[in-house]
Amino acid sequence: MTDLDAPAVHGPWVDVHAHPGRCFLAGLDPADRLIGVLGADTCEESLAEIDQAGVAAVSFATVSDLLVLGPTEQGGLEAVRPFADDEAYADHRRQLAALVDLADRHGLTIVRSAGDVVDAHSTGTTALFVTCEGADFVEDDLGRLEEAQRAGVRSVTLVHYRPNAYGDLQTAAAVHGGLTEMGRAIVREMNRLGMVIDVAHATYETTLDVLDESNDPIMISHTHLSGVGRDNPRLISTEHARAVAARGGLVGAWPAGVSSATFDDFINEIVRLVDAIGVDHVGIGTDMDANFRPVVTGYGQFAAIARSLVERGLTPAEADRVLGANAVELIRTVCG
Repeated sequence: MTDLDAPAVHGPWVDVHAHPGRCFLAGLDPADRLIGVLGADTCEESLAEIDQAGVAAVSFATVSDLLVLGPTEQGGLEAVRPFADDEAYADHRRQLAALVDLADRHGLTIVRSAGDVVDAHSTGTTALFVTCEGADFVEDDLGRLEEAQRAGVRSVTLVHYRPNAYGDLQTAAAVHGGLTEMGRAIVREMNRLGMVIDVAHATYETTLDVLDESNDPIMISHTHLSGVGRDNPRLISTEHARAVAARGGLVGAWPAGVSSATFDDFINEIVRLVDAIGVDHVGIGTDMDANFRPVVTGYGQFAAIARSLVERGLTPAEADRVLGANAVELIRTVCG
């Protein structure tokens, strides 16, 4: 069996956080500096790979602070300048319009409810789980969340690499001490709209405040547990992960070089996360095509993840939960 060969019977597989084909570049002028630095978007090729791998739903994430990011000396990202007026909102609309166009051109469903994921799986197609990494585009206009929700967005990450007005992030000095009043307003509005709140990149204090404010379970779409000789601000403590799980939330296992040097390391990290918070609260968030030293580089490896988890002691049903069933349940609970 090759990596592209899926098990004969499995439930819907879901990637809760990814940027397939560097989808955040779609719609840019070919002469744009970002195309020169990162290369053109390859969404078409990514869709073909996802379809062949049998993954029912994949996050196609916009990046709200894309235009102000630059590299750090350590190989990470940080904001290098402030936004111009309405710059974040305009670029958010550019990225979102490109994703809607991608779905329309290929006749693909944009996930609006759990049923869309189940239907895509049953028909052997792929649905786009449209997400936004960073709420910067909202600025102080909550109506922009409803606009995004109407377009098909079903999850928003509150913070990314740019310190914003909503909460503190892991990779910059804290300035708020947790979630701000505007951040709380965004949480309440996302609850009202049926959107999954993503606290990837957020500090423990911000996460606790989101849990205090939210009526719905939340997710950390891509991270891993700290410890085992590894230290990185993007990793989280066991207490951090358990706080999210205790409220019915999901933690997406992240195949990044900050926690794994090899594919087998990643499998071990998934098992460690399962042991810490329970198999019902673990998912997969690959960060595909925008990851740091990735150890999962293609959707054909989902089948290998499933097989490897069973080899590490999970039952096939438990492996299926990690690869998608838990994500479907979270979407059902929050979005319908």
